[in-house]
Amino acid sequence: MIQKGLKGVVCTETKISHIDGEKGRLIYRGFSAQDLAKEHSFEEVAYLLWNGMLPNTEELSNTKQQFKQSRKLPNYVKNIIDNIPANHEMLSVLRTAISSIELYDTKRITLQDAITLTSLVPAIISYRESIQNNTTYPEERTDLDHVAYYLYMLTGEEPSPSYVKALETYMILTMEHGLNASTFSARVTASTESDLGSAATSAIGTMKGPLHGGAPSGVIDLLNDIAKSGDIRGSIQQKVENGEKLMGFGHRVYKTMDPRAQAIKETLQDNKKEDDWFDLALKVEKTAIEVLEELKPGRKLYTNVEFYAAAVLRELNIPSHLFTATFTASRMVGWTTHVMEQLEDNTIFRPSAQYVGPLYEKNLDK
Repeated sequence: MIQKGLKGVVCTETKISHIDGEKGRLIYRGFSAQDLAKEHSFEEVAYLLWNGMLPNTEELSNTKQQFKQSRKLPNYVKNIIDNIPANHEMLSVLRTAISSIELYDTKRITLQDAITLTSLVPAIISYRESIQNNTTYPEERTDLDHVAYYLYMLTGEEPSPSYVKALETYMILTMEHGLNASTFSARVTASTESDLGSAATSAIGTMKGPLHGGAPSGVIDLLNDIAKSGDIRGSIQQKVENGEKLMGFGHRVYKTMDPRAQAIKETLQDNKKEDDWFDLALKVEKTAIEVLEELKPGRKLYTNVEFYAAAVLRELNIPSHLFTATFTASRMVGWTTHVMEQLEDNTIFRPSAQYVGPLYEKNLDK
């Protein structure tokens, strides 16, 4: 039996994460991802995924120091970015820049290289933005933790703690999510015993596709359309009846509300400002779930992470063309973790295909 897209096919074992779609749970190394996002930092959760346990005080301090020492963008990478055509989008820039980075060890996968790739993504994004916007590239600093540094590199300004917490929640919750398309790409590349940079480049190329990494910007378009119409229920019902996809609703795995969306929503509510747009998002969520249940009964279509990711990223004034790049900045941890796990007990991925084309030569059927 052919399973197109390998849907439902189990092809490996993992200790990294578990998704319970029926109960709406996401688990990293045995811990609830929601709890980790509330109680721990980006560096702590990255350490957990890479090493299988949460760090003690000394281990966390060392990890943060490694991040800070690895974030300076090399001049040769700047030169490459300088020469990438202006019409190339950010994921294309990330793909090219990451593929050029000199790794500590090209013959084996190291934790230092995983940290280096993760640490450099904010600098790559910021440097490209400074070229595109004709602004000054922010001075690189080593006194900020990773998420605060990312916000600083985007704005050149000291980030507020509430903004850092909101983005950190999002980035922890999108750090890892099982054998999704980009992670599978990374593991396939790693299974050939290629290097970490090549595996990460494969993953970024996969993330670039709109069916995988592009949904948060679509949520903003949806909410803007509804805001212009002034009729939440009518707009949603018309879109569903016209067969349009409601961006931010439904998930291939979760049959209840995406736990990542719930955690981000709670963070926004805990740090709520007077924001008509966020209030609109809450109303759209409630109405859309009702309309989807009426028009598509039994489909169990609920809010997914992209819906409230859009709310967080907009609140932080991150432009929509950087939404998927920000997703990539967090998912680099998951990709590198899977590459390391793949090589612990490696078998090259080599599925088969059933030939359904013509046969022309007479002796082929003998």
